[in-house]
Amino acid sequence: MRLEFATAGRILFGPGVIAEVGPIARDLGRHPLVVTGRNPERGQRLLDLLASAQLSTTTLAVTGEPSTEDITRGTALARAAGCDCVIGFGGGSAIDAAKAIAGLLTNQGELTDYLEVIGRALPLTQPAAPCLAIPTTAGTGAEVTRNAVLAVATQRIKVSLRSPYLLPRVALVDPELTHDLSPALTASTGLDALTQLMEPYVSSRANPLTDTLCVEGIRRAARSLRTAVEHGQNAAAREDMALASLFGGLALANAGLGAVHGFAAPIGGRFTAPHGAVCAALLPHVVRANLHALRARAASSDALRRYDELGRLLTGRPQAAADDAVRWVEELVAGLHIPTLSTYGLGPADVPLIVAAAMKASSMKANPIPLTADELTEILQRAL
Repeated sequence: MRLEFATAGRILFGPGVIAEVGPIARDLGRHPLVVTGRNPERGQRLLDLLASAQLSTTTLAVTGEPSTEDITRGTALARAAGCDCVIGFGGGSAIDAAKAIAGLLTNQGELTDYLEVIGRALPLTQPAAPCLAIPTTAGTGAEVTRNAVLAVATQRIKVSLRSPYLLPRVALVDPELTHDLSPALTASTGLDALTQLMEPYVSSRANPLTDTLCVEGIRRAARSLRTAVEHGQNAAAREDMALASLFGGLALANAGLGAVHGFAAPIGGRFTAPHGAVCAALLPHVVRANLHALRARAASSDALRRYDELGRLLTGRPQAAADDAVRWVEELVAGLHIPTLSTYGLGPADVPLIVAAAMKASSMKANPIPLTADELTEILQRAL
């Protein structure tokens, strides 16, 4: 067996650890670019803590999922201000933007030189500027991943800037930062976290190290996601979901994903739909399709055993099996009122184009079994 495990240089987790950000940031530089999400006022406490540490700051708000224009603009802003490090504070969008800007600050050329699909996909040759990632949602795990997903508005697609150099120098995960998330956002991001634990666990690239993270993360998400949605101030549930998100990021970065995320990229590129909500809408249908395909074409696959184990992990019942996992996920998605994909404008006429794009997506390569175009079409139609 050969495996590789890469992650952030340092991970700091715990309620209230945001108070320690000043000395941590000061070790990285003297003038950080602080990248926030659509509500930059949520970052005021962070800015106050940085000011108390005698750090000058320049701020950049990313109002939606980051675009290539956001990264070009942010890099220019950081260079003009003399920023020597980058802090991402927010959901996956803010953190991905911070990672991408940190990478471009130290590497010459244009952004498109390094982008997959639409660019030259050249490797970054220089380490990124020091990056500190501080998530305020429990979903993407972007604080410990090596890629940044960017929207290309002119082509209605999403592409990745990908490099080991994009791994943040420090990931600071404070569950208390998620306590004020709305129920809807808690549900969609939480289901994204659960997806990013389930897909690496059944992935064709699964390994013993990521398995351990997935099993523990799934247990925590299964017992706490609904509580976090319904009782946002429940500290134990919020801590479980923050850990589940972190473990999912660690797992996906080292074992890959699957068909849910294979669909999510082309859908997110063409429609204004939150990534977590897209994953949530797709998850039960992908699990059901994978099980059907495995039973029909790969009955001896270890993935079937893993799906049986998912049934036990999700339900907490020792006698549960794979079909129980499907039912548990379906009931959770229905109970949390996850919108169907048609809510975001996706209709039957869009299905062939999305399926064709999904079949080429990098995430699809780690799905436990290759799915046919007909199987992918059925998944998408059921999620509409």
